[in-house]
Amino acid sequence: VIQHRTTAGCTVVVSIENLSFRYGKASKPILDIPHWSVQSGERIFLHGPSGTGKSTLLNLLAGILLPDSGTIDILGGRINTLSGRQRDSWRARHIGVVFQQFNLIPYLDVLDNIKLAARFGGTASPGKRAGELLTALGIEQGLHHQAAAQLSLGQQQRAAIARALINQPELLIVDEPTSALDAQNRNIFMSLLLEQVKRHRTTLIFVSHELALAEMFSRVESLTDINRAEGAH
Repeated sequence: VIQHRTTAGCTVVVSIENLSFRYGKASKPILDIPHWSVQSGERIFLHGPSGTGKSTLLNLLAGILLPDSGTIDILGGRINTLSGRQRDSWRARHIGVVFQQFNLIPYLDVLDNIKLAARFGGTASPGKRAGELLTALGIEQGLHHQAAAQLSLGQQQRAAIARALINQPELLIVDEPTSALDAQNRNIFMSLLLEQVKRHRTTLIFVSHELALAEMFSRVESLTDINRAEGAH
């Protein structure tokens, strides 16, 4: 049973304590974070040099990786104590993830990609909501039954946002989504993303090296400020 923890009237969405993680038999950890927390409704811009563990941290928050030591609480639940199957189920219901490579299933049409995510998250009759999300994100109805592989890069990104939001997650994690976009498409993408986050009152952790985007966020964090590890990978 998940109990939403509150601090000073705010729901704590993410709470990390004494987190350490290293890859394989590496002599030094890539992450050593004494404490870090995120409140409900915050829009976090997380930046740092390449190879310092930004994507690793997101994978730990999503339960894709497990820490070597320490705790990760998401919405009051200790995600790193769950089994692999439990983490998958928890992530599907409560966490939306937009990956760098989007990870859409290329041979499925756009709508079916989103319905599949809804099925894993236990969302009933997702067709109408999926269509509304796609339309709101600028993917016209004529493309809803197009194979994902046939979409442009920008359209695939928007479909990935719709998939991440279909189960109305409390937390949205976005990993370097604008690195392959020109300035115009980057700005369109950011406007659409932040509009949806505001509309659905979703807490956002957004990782990027593009510091020009930081002004769009309510809180800006450097990973090097919260991470005591000096290693890189």
